Amino acid sequence: MAAPVLYHAVPSRSMSVHWMLEEVGAPYELKLLSLEAREHKTPEYLAINPMGRVPTLVHGDIVVTETGAINAYLADAFPGANLAPPVDSPLRGEYYRWIFYSVATMEPSILWKGLGDQVKNIGYQPFADVDDIVETLRSATKGREFIVGDHFTAADIAIGGGLMWGMRMFKVIPELPEFVEYWSRLEQRAAWQKANAVDTEIMSRK
Repeated sequence: MAAPVLYHAVPSRSMSVHWMLEEVGAPYELKLLSLEAREHKTPEYLAINPMGRVPTLVHGDIVVTETGAINAYLADAFPGANLAPPVDSPLRGEYYRWIFYSVATMEPSILWKGLGDQVKNIGYQPFADVDDIVETLRSATKGREFIVGDHFTAADIAIGGGLMWGMRMFKVIPELPEFVEYWSRLEQRAAWQKANAVDTEIMSRK
């Protein structure tokens, strides 16, 4: 099968997939899109992803959108990278939990808080409270090297990247010792450093 192609923009959630591709260790191609120039809304891109959002992964005839789905797909498509527990492992459920917790629960909560609870006048909060997110992840990371089992998986990209985003970009996640120690381990990974260096260089062009 052809090498995966990532339609990528910086900054965006596709940075998580860029890191994942480096962890996979197989050849891949980046196709950069300028969100400012609305390249994600061109007819050519909408033919691939009708939502007009990034990231989108194209792998041969397979098209995958949504960050969590892409990273889960890549872990399964490249089993030699050992980025997911085996399908019959008792850890598989926990692995799925954290990948989708990141995008479905954690990120909306961080964004809501980071934007200053701008729509509280609607009378209810449709997302989890950040304090509950913090306590859930504090318990999950305390005394553990990785979020699932005893080795790095795609779930660490989901949770680690989300924690970094919440602590450093939006500054709504407190830099608790558990979080700082967890992220410090992850950012030492060669794959993260390589992807981050490329993304930082892309951002410097703006």
